[in-house]
Amino acid sequence: MNTKTIDFSKYSSIRIGPVARVALIENDIVPEGHTIIGAANNVLISPTPPPLMILSKEYDFIRLEEDGLHVGAATPGGRVVSFCKKNDIAHFEYLSKLPGTLGGMLKMNAGLKEYEIFNHLMAIRTQSGWIEKKDIQHGYRKTSINEVVFEAVFDVEKGYSTERYEMFNQMRSNQPHDPSAGSCFKNPPNDYAGRLIEAVGLKGEHFGAMAFSNVHANFLVNTGGGTFQDALTLIHEAQMRVKREFNIALYCEVVIIDHPNMTNK
Repeated sequence: MNTKTIDFSKYSSIRIGPVARVALIENDIVPEGHTIIGAANNVLISPTPPPLMILSKEYDFIRLEEDGLHVGAATPGGRVVSFCKKNDIAHFEYLSKLPGTLGGMLKMNAGLKEYEIFNHLMAIRTQSGWIEKKDIQHGYRKTSINEVVFEAVFDVEKGYSTERYEMFNQMRSNQPHDPSAGSCFKNPPNDYAGRLIEAVGLKGEHFGAMAFSNVHANFLVNTGGGTFQDALTLIHEAQMRVKREFNIALYCEVVIIDHPNMTNK
């Protein structure tokens, strides 16, 4: 089994985590007892994580075939957009503003408002073989995917839209530039996590070097040297205050990876 050393304080988008040996998934062989991390754009990794794994570069590909657009699970969203622009393929413009790789986007059904990765998905390929979309439960920022995804195939429609691309750029123009793991909490039904965090007085609130951003309250940002524990403290504080004030449970969109279990409450 091949491995690589990753310094998660530099590799992860929130700039938190240890230096760790990470197993490489190659030739569709998935090491047992390991947690997949993808591009580490929506994860918070503890100083003592479980064994980790990552897809090798063999899963970074895009191919236009007769049955659809095949994309490897290690392919960055920006590369998909560039390919679709070059080949005049519609409905993938929003991926330009979603960090990370396809596998993570599929696992959480990532998207912007009504534009979600599952909208034009046909099937995914995992250790169990090809699984059609109709056999995968999915909803707002969640799916029933519980295996490592190797690749996916999407339906193809002509009509890349520069207007849609610009619209998505504008939609994300209010994001903070400090290191973060993206949106910290899922939006509750008919409400916004950012509004609730601001309403309980946590917008701009610091604990150590971590803070809920002054730019967008639902972004937990690292202002320089933030720790796993600092981040957890703010996450739990927001959940407690919002529950107390509004009787609304906030659920993490950020995936918390800690030993021995992965927590995402």
